Amino acid sequence: MKLGVLATFVLACGAPSGLWAQAEVDLQPLAQQTRRLEQALFYLGQPLSPDATKAINAAVGLADESAAVREIQRVLDKLVLVEVEINPESRVKVRQGAARPALVEQGTRLFLVKVLNQAGVTAPLRVFSPNSGPTSLRSRGEHEPAMELGSVEVRERWADITIYSDPPMAPRLTGLPVEYEILQVYSRDRGQRSAKIAMDVGQGTQDIGFRNDMLVVFDIAPTRSIPLRVSDENGESGVASFLFKDRQGRVYPNPSKRLEPDFPFQQHIYRFDGEDIRLPAGYYTVEFGGGPEFRTRTKEFPVDADGPTEIAARLERWINPGSYGWWSGDHHVHASGCAHYKNPTEGVGPMAMLRQILGENLNIGAVLTWGPSWYFQKQYFSSIDHPLSREKRVMHYDVEVSGFPSSHAGHLVLLGLSEDDYPGTTRIEEWPSWDLPVLRWAKSQGAVTGFSHSGWGLQVGAETLPTYEMPGFDGIGANEYIVDVTHPGVIDFISAVDTPYFWEMNIWYHALNVGFRTRISGETDFPCIYQEKVGLGRSYVKLDELTYAGWVEGIRKGAAYVSDGKSHLIDFAANGVALGSGQPDLRVDAGEEVLVRVSATAMLPRLPDPRFDGLRSDEKPYWDVERARIPGTRYVPVELVVNGRVADTTPIMADGTMHELEFVIHPMRSSWIALRVPMSSHTNPIFVAVDGEPIRASRRSAEWCLAAVDQCWSQKAPQIRAEERETAREAYEHARSVYRRLIAESPIP
Repeated sequence: MKLGVLATFVLACGAPSGLWAQAEVDLQPLAQQTRRLEQALFYLGQPLSPDATKAINAAVGLADESAAVREIQRVLDKLVLVEVEINPESRVKVRQGAARPALVEQGTRLFLVKVLNQAGVTAPLRVFSPNSGPTSLRSRGEHEPAMELGSVEVRERWADITIYSDPPMAPRLTGLPVEYEILQVYSRDRGQRSAKIAMDVGQGTQDIGFRNDMLVVFDIAPTRSIPLRVSDENGESGVASFLFKDRQGRVYPNPSKRLEPDFPFQQHIYRFDGEDIRLPAGYYTVEFGGGPEFRTRTKEFPVDADGPTEIAARLERWINPGSYGWWSGDHHVHASGCAHYKNPTEGVGPMAMLRQILGENLNIGAVLTWGPSWYFQKQYFSSIDHPLSREKRVMHYDVEVSGFPSSHAGHLVLLGLSEDDYPGTTRIEEWPSWDLPVLRWAKSQGAVTGFSHSGWGLQVGAETLPTYEMPGFDGIGANEYIVDVTHPGVIDFISAVDTPYFWEMNIWYHALNVGFRTRISGETDFPCIYQEKVGLGRSYVKLDELTYAGWVEGIRKGAAYVSDGKSHLIDFAANGVALGSGQPDLRVDAGEEVLVRVSATAMLPRLPDPRFDGLRSDEKPYWDVERARIPGTRYVPVELVVNGRVADTTPIMADGTMHELEFVIHPMRSSWIALRVPMSSHTNPIFVAVDGEPIRASRRSAEWCLAAVDQCWSQKAPQIRAEERETAREAYEHARSVYRRLIAESPIP
């Protein structure tokens, strides 16, 4: 009997346990869905075992597609807790699969649901259980507040059982004859508990005779609360990130059902000294650290009757920029939207965000309220630092103009606002539909203004700086910057690190080449572009006294370098003029010697990270010191950039050693100079006035800027309100006139 005939017979007539698995499906869609499962399980902290992954890889390579399909199902079926049959009339019946129904107290386990879909249904697969409900998410032994549920009903709701349908999984069935879904089961209790589990694909699809539900008896392993002792580099009580895994690679606590202060889109957690982790008996590894300025350490330990009584984590720095007077900050993190949940609250509260800032040892964290949850999150906005801020750890709520009518022109970061509502508006939809009016309003308050995720819409293919390719100007990055920069005093910086390096640097280099003095500032756009951690992109600002206002002012005047935190360019100076010191331009005669000094350091592991092999510059992470590694070595280059071109290079050993570097140049015309470790760190410029002339470094850059204004107008004008379009047209024409003048003032190549 052929496989397909056998499957039809079995599904129609019923069969002993395990024979439902014998169903036909084409290899290509099954293999693709299996890869999606692998990604989701890894993301949710319960990856497939290495043996299972190896077996699936081998199966996909089989010449016999039917054999490959059977083998993939054989591997996955071991993880199936619920088998679902949808018959040709769309009736649903279920039965228990081969997976062992084992859970952990106050933790989540993941199982697979195998769906045999004879009807080709594409509705969502729904799960129901009288034993599942919100009360189960409370810690065992806590009392419920007053509610209508009786004590018996509360006791029966010991679990939280759901289908995981967020990306990379799909919210609906595909209609394939065979597919797999992920079932999440959280247990509040320990011991043995039974749960009635029912499934359907919509009202009226339940099978008769109670065949769309089943009773599962779970064995729930007890967990122990283990205190964590965290000390910083000075031996004082601290905060650290922790990543706990067992020998099967499962993450604790499992990310899939985390609520604040732990985030479900992160593998790690943050814990204060004295807080705990709950673990069942087993053998574990833990990685802990304090952000990119700290070494990551690993410990192994068993959990059994003898212990441990606590886990000690002593943080160890490899670099402390604060000791040199350089203070770190990420000006772009969010408490709502993107990977944050919308229920049970609109995003997360200030304490959850402070935990992230402390755990990554940021001195400044700017939490930006934006379109998603604007009306809820804006309650936390204030013109002063948030009261939860600590000494040298400041959290401040400000605004990103994103999800507003002007968003198409480029998202704006507004730092140091005193008022967060645009004059005369009560709703987001009433704000201006292009950027310049918003920038002028923010500057009227004394705010520091910039474009966020600058590279979006500015894609270029070349990997040289600057390039004369014309981007589309069709995104939400620093697009209208090309216009706004010609209007004095409205734009202070563009953001770097969270978009591809060549895209975001190119427009900045062109603007510097024609004499504009916009600065750069590092950001993460957490958890939208980067979900892993805050501070993956950060600015280090030189300050005598750390305050939010002082740090933001340091961004405005360029007293900062941008970094991934893994390389540092400290105390950059030219002929004694320090970066962002507020001193006038360095004035020299043509050909006069300029001595450039910097203290440079970087940290690379001894061996290259294989994840970067073949990684394109437009693939994340966009900035990382590993990208700067000189092949076959542990060295990275420190490059002196003059008017956008590399003038000199000194390699340094990236082992955390501080290197005192000197460069010498003899500029013949006015120039901007900066230092960089490619795709890892970049200083703001020092401006050199030769013979008192303004910077006109490149006629081609000026021509590029003029053409960019026209390209930007072609993309933005249709999205500007009709009643605002004439004023916008005048602003764009002003920009054109400025660039025509700069072209005339620039030397012919």
